[in-house]
Formats: sequence, structure tokens, C-alpha cells
Amino acid sequence: MSTATHEGDNRTHISLTINGLAVDVTAGMTLVEAAWHAGVPGITGVGCLEGVCGSCRVMLRKDKVVSVGLACQTFVESGIEVIFLPAASAPRHHYDISDFKDSWDIHARFHSIFPEASRCRHCHGCVGACPKDISVEDGVALAAQGRYREAGEAFFECVMCELCDVACPELIAPAHVGLFSRRITAHFHLRPPNLITRLEELRQRREEMGEGEKDED
Repeated sequence: MSTATHEGDNRTHISLTINGLAVDVTAGMTLVEAAWHAGVPGITGVGCLEGVCGSCRVMLRKDKVVSVGLACQTFVESGIEVIFLPAASAPRHHYDISDFKDSWDIHARFHSIFPEASRCRHCHGCVGACPKDISVEDGVALAAQGRYREAGEAFFECVMCELCDVACPELIAPAHVGLFSRRITAHFHLRPPNLITRLEELRQRREEMGEGEKDED
């Protein structure tokens, strides 16, 4: 694999492999753009290109160093091997947020849903795997202590790519711990005023549209 400037072309071209296929692309491309450009099977249309949906999960290897990331936020580099990871599997932790009628038993129920959360071995694997630089380990610790508002804030930038879940040797599913923390906080607290205002605007708009359809009839 090499970096070269092709004759008659001032752009730098880079050779790498994506899903086992050797590709030749232009420097400055993201990995997902490179996959599209090279016609790598199964990659067409994947992702949002903004690092929001978390669907373009990749594993990268250069020499003997292995890392993970999001293909839409990682640029091509000479000498790397890229593997697009399959979509995240269905969550193993099940609960219905509407079943939480009061806040007295939240902590006990959290530990019954996520019994692994208190077994964090502080290996930092989740932190290293997170493409959003979230303090994942700290967020899990906060949730395990019952500090769900703070835990939810720690996971505020989470896009549910679940790379932290893959990296956790205790199978804690940190991304879902963060999601639980955000959900339970919202469930027992008033919604932000701007959200309430926006929901009321949408409700009124639906009513106006419904009345317009009746008038046409």
C-alpha cells in the first residue's frame, strides 16, 4: 500500500484495503466516500455522513495497531486495512419506561436491568472506542451510583454506534446505560420549555391541517 501522485494528476492518491478489497482513492476522502468511490459491495448509502447516526462503524488496522471509529469521520490513510462492522445487534436489556411509576425503586431496578454496570474493571476500552470522545467509563459509574441526570449529561453526545458495547469485556452495554439515564431523567422531570412550546406548535398545526381537509370536503 502506498501514497503516490499519478502522472497528469496533481492530486495525491492513496492505496488501502476496504473489506478485503484493494482500492485506490484520492487523499482527503473519508472512508465511507472511499468505499463509495471504489464500489465496495454493501456500503452504498450507508450512514448520514455527519457522525450522527452511528451506522458506519469500522475497525481499522495499521501495522499491528487496531482501532475503531466511524467511517464518515475517519479519513483515508496509506497502509490501513478497513473493515465495515455489521449493524449493532438488538439490545439485551429490556424495560418499559412507562412501568416506572415513581422514583423510589429506580436504583434497584436499574441494577436488575444492568447487573453488569457495577462490575466495571476500569480498563478504559469503552473510552478508547468512543468516536465522540465521551467519558463513557465515568458515565457508567455515575449511573451505577444512581446519579442518572449526571450520567445522561455525560452521554449527551452519544450516537448509539455501540462501539463501547463491543469494547466492554464485562458486556455492560454502556451506550444503553446512557440511554436509560437520559430516558429516566426525562420521565421524572418537566420537559424543557422550548420543547413544550414546539410540541404545542406542532399540535396546533395538525389541527389546522385537519380543519383544512374538512373544508375541502
